[in-house]
Amino acid sequence: MHPILFELGPFKLYTYGLLVALGFASALWIGGREARRYGIDAKEFQDLCFAILVSAVLGARLFFVLLEWRYFAANPGQILALWKGGLVFYGGFIGAALAAVWFVRRHHLPLWDTADAIAPGLVLGQALGRVGCFFAGCCYGAECHLPWAVTFTNPRSLARLGVPLHPTQLYESAAAFALFAILYGVVGRRRRFEGQVFGAYLTAYPALRFTVEIFRDDPRGSLGPLSTSQALGIPLFLFGLWILYSQSRGHARPGA
Repeated sequence: MHPILFELGPFKLYTYGLLVALGFASALWIGGREARRYGIDAKEFQDLCFAILVSAVLGARLFFVLLEWRYFAANPGQILALWKGGLVFYGGFIGAALAAVWFVRRHHLPLWDTADAIAPGLVLGQALGRVGCFFAGCCYGAECHLPWAVTFTNPRSLARLGVPLHPTQLYESAAAFALFAILYGVVGRRRRFEGQVFGAYLTAYPALRFTVEIFRDDPRGSLGPLSTSQALGIPLFLFGLWILYSQSRGHARPGA
């Protein structure tokens, strides 16, 4: 693959960084469209997205540094090298969620409408970000000999070299693109209660991520028999079910 898209003198454009940036931009654009549909003030939503962006990057990087603490303790200069890869989604999700709840309460935005506006763009950003992971070689899969296995040969890649691997980055990206289409084109257009889109996201994404983790083989931490992401995904999945249950009972709006 191509961890570096091109070089011009000392300047290097990292494919991972470019696709993560495109993911954020796409998420903001889709989120803005959904926010207008739900009657949320555009300026306040833009400010919210900026707070989420900063908090998500900090949380995702902090979580990665904690998981790889031995390496970063020996190489502290690499802690801020985001363009080389190394963002943990659930760390970013936690950081973004904390910032979003604080902002929504401070500015008196409708909590569940705002969450529903964010969800489709969020999963679209994840889909593009995982393509960036594929080019960087991070989040790689276990060895396999299936027809679609991918062998990384670029010495700059973070993946194991010269061994056919499950393209787990593309597995997750394809699933995330499909989830985006469902949330944006189906659930969001037929929404019957506030929080339905976000609740659907919180149940679907941890489930697909749990499955993809089975085929991964990169160092990513573990909690007992589960990977860190699998363990963190379980309470988020249950929280998503609670949102769907409680919101459908308390705020159902037939024909909405």
